[in-house]
Amino acid sequence: MPSRRATVCEGKACGWERGSGGPARSTSACTRHITPRPARRRSAGRMWLMGRKSSSKGHGPVAPPPAAPKKGLSPLLLGAIVVAVLGVGVFAFWRGNDAPATAASASAASAAPASQGAVKTPPTPEIEASTAVVASMGPHKQANLPPIPFRGYTPPRPPEVVAAAFQFAAEHPEVLSYVPCFCGCQQSGHKGNHDCFVRSRAENGDVIEWDEHGVECAVCIDVATRSRQMLASGASLSDIRAAVEKEFVPNFPSMTPTPVPPTAEHAH
Repeated sequence: MPSRRATVCEGKACGWERGSGGPARSTSACTRHITPRPARRRSAGRMWLMGRKSSSKGHGPVAPPPAAPKKGLSPLLLGAIVVAVLGVGVFAFWRGNDAPATAASASAASAAPASQGAVKTPPTPEIEASTAVVASMGPHKQANLPPIPFRGYTPPRPPEVVAAAFQFAAEHPEVLSYVPCFCGCQQSGHKGNHDCFVRSRAENGDVIEWDEHGVECAVCIDVATRSRQMLASGASLSDIRAAVEKEFVPNFPSMTPTPVPPTAEHAH
């Protein structure tokens, strides 16, 4: 369809007058100077159709999404689960049968230290003789005892407890000479708990020199403290020895080769 707009001929042969706002008259000669323009809407429509056709040619049909795999246990996985369940059942059965034996073993192991405990080394005749000599000096009161050899550090027990242990060893050699020690001090030549505190005595029984080991060994101090408390309560020497061994033997691997107290002897 020709457009309403037309190209205006600049010649005067057409009878077109400029500035008149329109043709004054029309003649047949003017028709060859009018060139119709095609409508833009039609050409735009054609371009849109061509673009759609070309785009439709470039893209094929859209493939449907792949179907989700069906959920289920494969035979291999199912077999593994069955084997695992059977294995757990067999293990539980085996553990159930083994539980009494395990409990018995644990009980025996816990009871072993009480029955074995410290190794008791029998005293030699020389040890028995020297022990009897020292024990014969007690009970012994001494007016002036040597200063207790405290070190420059805090002892394992309160100072007053340590001092009481040294004084008890000085005054009651008849007790601590027959009470063993369990700290391993037999390697230093100790024959009993008395030797943990007293190194030497005069002929009258007075203490000449202390043993510094008693200041820094908690085991020595505890054995002397236990013996002192029992003697104060009226226990016999045999009872003191038995109570100390019952308390300390299960917890320590060795003890001094201390002679057994004389039969029916009491320490008062």
